[in-house]
Amino acid sequence: MYKIVTDSAANLESSFARKNDITVVPMTFFIDNTPNECTDTESFDHEEYYQRMREGLRPTTSLVAPQKYIDYFEPILKDGFDILHIGMSSGISGSFASAEAAKVHLGIKYPERKIRLVDTLGASLGEGLLVLKAVEYREKSLSIDFAADTLDALKANMYQIFTVDDLQFLRSTGRLSAMKAIMGTVLNMKPILKGDRNGRIICTSSVRGRLKALKTLADSYDRLALLPEAQTVGIAHAGCRKDAETLKSFIMKKRPPANILTVCYEPVTGSHVGPGTLALFFFGTDGVRAEG
Repeated sequence: MYKIVTDSAANLESSFARKNDITVVPMTFFIDNTPNECTDTESFDHEEYYQRMREGLRPTTSLVAPQKYIDYFEPILKDGFDILHIGMSSGISGSFASAEAAKVHLGIKYPERKIRLVDTLGASLGEGLLVLKAVEYREKSLSIDFAADTLDALKANMYQIFTVDDLQFLRSTGRLSAMKAIMGTVLNMKPILKGDRNGRIICTSSVRGRLKALKTLADSYDRLALLPEAQTVGIAHAGCRKDAETLKSFIMKKRPPANILTVCYEPVTGSHVGPGTLALFFFGTDGVRAEG
């Protein structure tokens, strides 16, 4: 038997995690040097948080330390369970390396137990949708090795595309690489960004206007989604729920998926992408991460 562990960047509702016996390691964000953790997504006021960011609030974050993973992993191992940990992209955070360090430490103490780590090369629902797959595999009584190996292969098919209102948040926290151009707000140009095959964020293009940006996200789904009728598609927004609903309506027009999961960015990843961010996550064809 094994337990599923993820981090709060997976952007899954707390009630879903509790219902499906998922252990969530909370990430920390700081406001005025005071540490905070979002341990209950239903009670956290996302709208207020992103409004405060629009007004000048600049939260900071820190990676999850190895000891924190040890603190969450060890009780599971003591209870006789193996661990399948599905973590945030190593391309944008050092937290996954901390999980690897915890695995080495605990592997010595509990040699009879398995600890399998999956670097999703994603964040938000690019990570969370893989956790949903893990739940599905466990419910079917598939082994931890099958689940880990399958997720490790499947992550290459996870397409993650998004637009932001202000690139300054990504620039200031070092989460943006290979930016093609400086986007001018005077020209109303909106960047289109994606997660690349190494789990880093790159800017692929820019379009004029917010509505065009939303249509560009939806067009990527129309072109690249694999068997949409059989999959759950993810939408994440940072305080722009109406735009999320508009994007959902675009997606439902041509190739409606089995389900669309819409969430508000949790505060840690949200602090890096900034208010007004809108992201789309879906499984595509082989090599989809190399697509523009």
